[in-house]
Amino acid sequence: MLRREARLRREYLYRKAREEAQRAAYERKEKVRRALEENRLIPTELRREALALHGSLEFDDAGGEGVTNHVDDEYRWAGVEDPKVMITTSRDPSSRLKMFAKELKLVFPGAQRINRGRHEVGALVRACKANGVTDLIVIHEHRGTPGV
Repeated sequence: MLRREARLRREYLYRKAREEAQRAAYERKEKVRRALEENRLIPTELRREALALHGSLEFDDAGGEGVTNHVDDEYRWAGVEDPKVMITTSRDPSSRLKMFAKELKLVFPGAQRINRGRHEVGALVRACKANGVTDLIVIHEHRGTPGV
């Protein structure tokens, strides 16, 4: 558990640092863009990299909202495209677990169920990524009681 918490903390700090670097780059681009639009001199701290910033400005779209928060990444496309949910079971599912998987498939709209068989979890994840699956739910059982 401690390793997991340490990994999550590192990932959080990495995302936060990456977001701050993107925000700083966005602000520099905006300064150059405003200076060019208003026909003013480019700020002195940006003169050396002004050509590179101006070159990257043409690839920025007008409909973008700038740098988004790392917390909002999961919900960025909510409402735009439907999630694709894949439901699978443990390696040797009991009949109760198979019934639970079928019922769970009906709970999530547009969900698909796949028989796991002897496939490893890593292979399932790679197959789901290749097919554009957004969520993978693995159902297992503990002493004959199904659970997620």
